[in-house]
Amino acid sequence: QLPAPTRILIATSDFLKKWYALAVIGGTIAGIVTFVRVYGNTRSGRYNIDSLKLRMPVFGKLISKVSISRFTRTLSTLTRSGVAILQAMEIVERTVGNEMYAKAIRDSADSVRNGETLADPLARAEVFPAMVTRMISVGEKTGALETMLMKISDFYDSEVRTMVDSLTSLIEPILILMMGLVVGSIVIARFMPILQLSSLVGN
Repeated sequence: QLPAPTRILIATSDFLKKWYALAVIGGTIAGIVTFVRVYGNTRSGRYNIDSLKLRMPVFGKLISKVSISRFTRTLSTLTRSGVAILQAMEIVERTVGNEMYAKAIRDSADSVRNGETLADPLARAEVFPAMVTRMISVGEKTGALETMLMKISDFYDSEVRTMVDSLTSLIEPILILMMGLVVGSIVIARFMPILQLSSLVGN
């Protein structure tokens, strides 16, 4: 009898050579993509999907940093150009790129409309780091909100660049390792029967 790895390799090869294998794989991928797109077009769907994105290991932090950088840079640019804070926040809400942050900005705009400062509702949303909300609070109190927002954006831009460089340096060895495992498994599965046969002949 052939070794188990070889039998698995042959069974997988036989399955992939049949027409319905492509139909099953293609149909599954198409179904998942269609569901995500349809569900993602609803507000609750976008919120839940974006919430899952932020919980992803490594990439969640990267997405969060990009969203914070977009928020602070766009808001700083708009307010510096003379756009009213509430109108600027409406624009930022549509450009931040993540529904969790968009909801926090939307709720904060309502609070600002009711007379609150910007920093307090952002802190209550619990999606912005304490450092960000503290710097925004200092900017509001000192009248240098645009400058503080730009400093926050510059800081997170540098963090994003550092993370991207680190991920780029990690992806290459991970891909090489995965390719090595796949190729090595195939080679072992093909040569195990030969080694087993040699052993039997020797005995």
